[in-house]
Amino acid sequence: MGSHFIAGKSLGLLGEQLIHVMKGPFKMKLTEIKSTFTTNTEQDTPPFTSECKKRDINGDVLWVWSYPSVSPENREFFTRKSGLQTITTQGSPNTIPFLYSQKDHSWYYILTVLNDHASPLTKVSHISLVLVAKDFNPEKYEILCKLLVKKYQLTGSPSSMLESYLAVTTKGTCQTEENGKFSVKEYSAKRAYANAKLKGIIEMFDLEVIIIYTALLLKRRIAVYYPESELSQLISCIRSLPALVWHRQNWDIAFPYVELNQPEINSLKENSSYVAGFTDASVEGRNDLYDVFVNAAVGQISVASHAKEYFAMGKLHKETAIFMKELSERDASEEEIIKEIARKTSELINNLKSLAKENEDGRSVITLEMLKERRMAPATENFLFTLAACEGLVQV
Repeated sequence: MGSHFIAGKSLGLLGEQLIHVMKGPFKMKLTEIKSTFTTNTEQDTPPFTSECKKRDINGDVLWVWSYPSVSPENREFFTRKSGLQTITTQGSPNTIPFLYSQKDHSWYYILTVLNDHASPLTKVSHISLVLVAKDFNPEKYEILCKLLVKKYQLTGSPSSMLESYLAVTTKGTCQTEENGKFSVKEYSAKRAYANAKLKGIIEMFDLEVIIIYTALLLKRRIAVYYPESELSQLISCIRSLPALVWHRQNWDIAFPYVELNQPEINSLKENSSYVAGFTDASVEGRNDLYDVFVNAAVGQISVASHAKEYFAMGKLHKETAIFMKELSERDASEEEIIKEIARKTSELINNLKSLAKENEDGRSVITLEMLKERRMAPATENFLFTLAACEGLVQV
């Protein structure tokens, strides 16, 4: 156990020196959980027993390598997110194999795997790899995480990961163990954005999905709750919702997995609009965190009392809700659903822009008085003016 820790520290220091010479688009940290294999008089004790999860002398979580260095705060954060400190009675981390979310305006991707018994790391039960990047691209980083972990399992040395890591950061490609090639060019941002599951979301909430759509258009705060056992579904939902406002292509508003501790809450509150995922049901009582609360466990959506003025529904909302419902009932692909909703949104915004007039600066703007002249229903008038402000059509 000690030799791994020392090697990890040495390579970590090497990484700190290299970072001044060669900076990549993402950082990498590696944690691993080690368990002692014991034998009793009757049979060998399985490596993933209660002894392993007790976290005393048989289940220490050790950071063996990082590139570049990692702060104590982030070390604690990523260790908790990896689930290695809470091994279940089945010998599995209390999390999903691949987890991703945002922290400090960066995306983190965590892959946690059961160590291969054929690996030279004979006293290692689980390995967790963390990649921190500026861009949202779960598919790209999941493949890269798997590639790097496989390297580590086969060699038992973090230096093999460093070689592949530097190849990706400098050339954009590296060889895989299966004699294939990993290339970042194969994973475009738009492809990641389009990997949404809107059909199921619309089917789940039926006509009420218009509330989520409106909240996104008006740049409000959305909190989504799923039970902890459905963490994968939660993350899939959160990554999908920004696709409802495809014209913005802004996935920085997505926070797939947030826990109700003060540092994470404080960080989330730095954002004026977002869609955030929670597995703690008590978040429903935290209306300081949301304008719209989505309880996926029971398929209900509620609007906070302080935000009701933004969600007064009119004819326009009803027509859009029916359109989305009918779209989900068709034999349409996810890509077609995204395109059709984007087309509907573009029509709405273009019609809104047609009402704008140039001001003294030659900029097209919309005023509340212009909308009032149209004698619209109050709900529609308020919605369109707020949308105009969100689209930069209102003079500040």
